[in-house]
Amino acid sequence: MATEGGTKAVVAALLANTGIAITKFIAFALTGASSMLAEAVHSVADAGNQVLLLVGGRRAQRKATPEHPFGYGRVRYVFAFIVAIVLFSIGGLFALYEAYHKYEEVHAGHPNELLESQWWWVPVAVLVAAIIMESFSLRTAVIESDRVRNGASWSQFVRRAKSPELPVILLEDIGALLGLVFALIGVGMALITDNAYWDVAGTAAIGVLLVVIAVILAIEMSSLLIGEGAAADNVQKILAAATAGDDIGRVIHLRTLYTGPEELLVAAKLAVRTDQTGEQIAAAINGAEERIRAALPEAKHIFLEPDIDRAAAPAS
Repeated sequence: MATEGGTKAVVAALLANTGIAITKFIAFALTGASSMLAEAVHSVADAGNQVLLLVGGRRAQRKATPEHPFGYGRVRYVFAFIVAIVLFSIGGLFALYEAYHKYEEVHAGHPNELLESQWWWVPVAVLVAAIIMESFSLRTAVIESDRVRNGASWSQFVRRAKSPELPVILLEDIGALLGLVFALIGVGMALITDNAYWDVAGTAAIGVLLVVIAVILAIEMSSLLIGEGAAADNVQKILAAATAGDDIGRVIHLRTLYTGPEELLVAAKLAVRTDQTGEQIAAAINGAEERIRAALPEAKHIFLEPDIDRAAAPAS
């Protein structure tokens, strides 16, 4: 469900950003507003990022090979990390550069196309329309995220989600909406006050916003790339399932690792009794594995090792 919802949110964002980018470039061509150029490039970066997420999702579906025995699920994390880099460079840094470039022009007294153009109203109309379209994209991301976040707060969902698509789209859509608001304020105040520095300020605000969002994404995706284990509640499910039978004393050691957004590796050492035969131990291990799979279906790779419980064994 998380994968399907993520794909739906990505496609919705891709369609919205493609249409918005075209209208923003037209508005920039007519008025020369730097906020519009920064926002247009921002939308292009977002659309490219959504393509990257879709490509990553497709590549992650490849079957496991001897070289990659646990499959390609973590490819989705790689592409999500690339998204953060694209957002930082093409989106954030370009907007900051454009703000500096526009500041130099305004400071030098060059003619300002936005304030002198007969098409001054076009950026305002485009930004209002873009806010409406982007709101629908964000609404789709929120609805799909609500289905899988299981009561977690939004910040917890972004930090703890193992499927990267929904958190990425959520942050991108929020950043896009805020960027549009900054651009609207910058362009609107420039027109009202006849002061082009407002346009510069709006462009700079967009750049700072995108850099901050890109850094947040990079931190979260790098954590997933390094490897994250199961959440505390899922660890408790594993422990309870493993020891539910009378033939397992306790879990001596437990390690978990996500090999993909919906694939969890579980490795554990289980305590067995000294009076159990080899056949009984094998049955105990198989029973524990079945219970873990039933309690946590995302546990795709389970490796259990029997051992004597040294802590409970009588002293010789």
